[in-house]
Amino acid sequence: MSTEWSVRAITRAMLPVLLVLTVVELGSGLVLGSFEERLLASPSLLVLVPVTIGTAGNLGSILAARLSTAFHLGTLSFSPRDDVLMGNALATVALAVTLFPAVGLGAWTLAELLGATTLSPVTVAAIALAAGVALAVLAVAVTLAATYAAYRFSLDPDDVVIPVVTNVCDVLGVVVLFAVVIVFT
Repeated sequence: MSTEWSVRAITRAMLPVLLVLTVVELGSGLVLGSFEERLLASPSLLVLVPVTIGTAGNLGSILAARLSTAFHLGTLSFSPRDDVLMGNALATVALAVTLFPAVGLGAWTLAELLGATTLSPVTVAAIALAAGVALAVLAVAVTLAATYAAYRFSLDPDDVVIPVVTNVCDVLGVVVLFAVVIVFT
């Protein structure tokens, strides 16, 4: 890995990544636009969209920070038998299992306070939980892949992994939430 910390080196590493991620985010907007009618029919789902994608990105970012630290310490192993790696991945999914039902109930409560609920709180919490667990698993996979790619291409994971994870989780968040809503409603 290059240890050059200059504006030029960081820009050279980040600019292509950010350009690609901008195109990826456009895809998220297109998917969200196709989902608009269903969101407007169930306002609690509309409230759920930014919180779901933000929380998934946050979970991936936490894992990315932990993996980046392990990478810099020289303790990161990409082996499936690495207990620390698997423990971090499982902790990410466990956080999703505990957080997303609360996210769903919070979205439902806010919509209820505004007088715009059409789904039951159990349905919204179940949608949030199913989408959240799926997103956590995907966030773990994306984080591992991005960290490994940074390692293979001699990039600093501190510069590359978190932007990749958060942007990809934005797109996956919209797609996964849309798929879960179709299954549950």
